[in-house]
Amino acid sequence: MIVGGADDRPAAGPLHPGDHHVAMGSSFAAGSGLRPRSPGSPRLAQRSAANYAHLVADRLGLDLTDVTCSGTTAASLLTASSRHPAPTDAVSAATRLVTITSGGNDVGYMSVLGLASLPRPLRALPPVKRRLEELMEGVDARFVELSTTWDGVLGTIRSRAPEATVVVVDYLTLLPPSGTPAPLGPDAAAWARSTARRLGVVTAAAAERTGCRLVAASAASREHHAWSMDPWTHRFRLGPDTVPYHPNHAGMRAIADLVLKELRGPVGSG
Repeated sequence: MIVGGADDRPAAGPLHPGDHHVAMGSSFAAGSGLRPRSPGSPRLAQRSAANYAHLVADRLGLDLTDVTCSGTTAASLLTASSRHPAPTDAVSAATRLVTITSGGNDVGYMSVLGLASLPRPLRALPPVKRRLEELMEGVDARFVELSTTWDGVLGTIRSRAPEATVVVVDYLTLLPPSGTPAPLGPDAAAWARSTARRLGVVTAAAAERTGCRLVAASAASREHHAWSMDPWTHRFRLGPDTVPYHPNHAGMRAIADLVLKELRGPVGSG
């Protein structure tokens, strides 16, 4: 769907083969654990050539610059390191498409799910228990900060690429709508569902404020949670080509289809 924004937002023209596409965001955008690895990408980025940005760029014949990176936060998209420029620096006036998924790491979403899924003896260790409590109890303040961060990130992208279509993709649904799926306890499951809902609301609001398009992958994947018959994400299990609570190949293909459908919609809302 296309989310309305400021009335004076620039019109984005149709995409053409060879147009510049920048992809950024966290492991849900990078495709952590999905083979093959993006050629030449840093191993720590866990960047897959099968992530949704690659699938979209391949389908449309776009010139992709993929700066997605596992573990990144929305706040870090504006920050350069000693070894790498800020991901938003990849965007220029020549960019015609930006896709982005981020925010989950800012509020501790993946960290809580991972820690809460550890075997009970490990969860009972004082450092693990203390960290889990800190993340769960401090989420309200992190959401307030995330809202401000989104405005900074999307505003920067807008200013660097005024003619680009900016597509914000939220997180795939991980948990079933009710019950307590093993290995999570009831408190962690309730926290994760609440946090997922809030991520969707905050992400959609940021897209609307800045005149970006929204792909609500969370809504599209409600019947494709990790415990469904046709999952788009992994449950908590370890194995080759598997990162717990992250998209599988089917999920990445589904997101790519959603992005392509959005791009085929009416043009002019950036």
